[in-house]
Amino acid sequence: MKNVAPQHVPMRSALYLPGINQRAIEKARSLAADVVIFDLEDAVAPEMKAQARRNLEEAFQGGPVARGLNVIRINAPDAGELASDLETVRKCRPHALLLPKVSNPYEVAVIRRHMAGSSPNATPALWCMIESTLGLMRVADVAAALDGGRPAVACLVIGTNDIARETGVSTEQGRHHMHPWLMAAVLAAKANGVALLDGVWNDFKDTEGFEVEAVQGRMMGFDGKTLIHPSQIEPANRVFAPGPEAVEEARVVVAAFAEPANAGKGVINLSGRMVELLHLQMARRVLDRHEAIQARMAGSA
Repeated sequence: MKNVAPQHVPMRSALYLPGINQRAIEKARSLAADVVIFDLEDAVAPEMKAQARRNLEEAFQGGPVARGLNVIRINAPDAGELASDLETVRKCRPHALLLPKVSNPYEVAVIRRHMAGSSPNATPALWCMIESTLGLMRVADVAAALDGGRPAVACLVIGTNDIARETGVSTEQGRHHMHPWLMAAVLAAKANGVALLDGVWNDFKDTEGFEVEAVQGRMMGFDGKTLIHPSQIEPANRVFAPGPEAVEEARVVVAAFAEPANAGKGVINLSGRMVELLHLQMARRVLDRHEAIQARMAGSA
């Protein structure tokens, strides 16, 4: 059983915000990011984690903080923070919990049981970070993990910095040496109807480099990109949205198949070009994604 197609939930931009930074948390209320990931892990020093949890619990008292999806990244289960992190998740009730350093489906099953126990009436979706050699080797198993016969994972988030650190493989030169691993994650996500977010671009002042890598991620099949700075939201939203020409082309294809003369046809002639039903399916996905983004923007106005 697959998840609901991720195209219907815009995830073009996913901004990490440190849970310890109260000013950044408050600013999240006005940001145009499709996703805000409130971080309790890497961005928070060990001695500040309790304060970061208190910050989030206070911010979420009135409901979701960010306009789009609200996600909390907890610490790895072996970090000794799990019970406290899950209590914060229970109080905040985010849309999703992001679990770092996932390496196999057993870890998915364990965290799902913990999540159900701590939030029985409002269990958030589970997102998993793929950021290690073991995670990359078993990414298909993680994406296909089940919980009571239903899909257990809603989104995979690639951690390219940790992958580079663990493997020694460079992220430079267009991440050329990482392409096989990134595409394996894309295949795993697409095969299981799981959303997929690309890794971060580290130099937020290098806007040109960011946009080049974002375009690469879109062409690879990622649904969006994780971000480290609000200045990256606009280009990510633009790059991962269907362009005007793509939307218009999709409308033309859908309209052509809707004509009475083409009823029941598997292939039609569209201005001298043979168009098949698979192109109709692709066109509908483009329009679904476009409409979801338009709805997201209208809701944020």
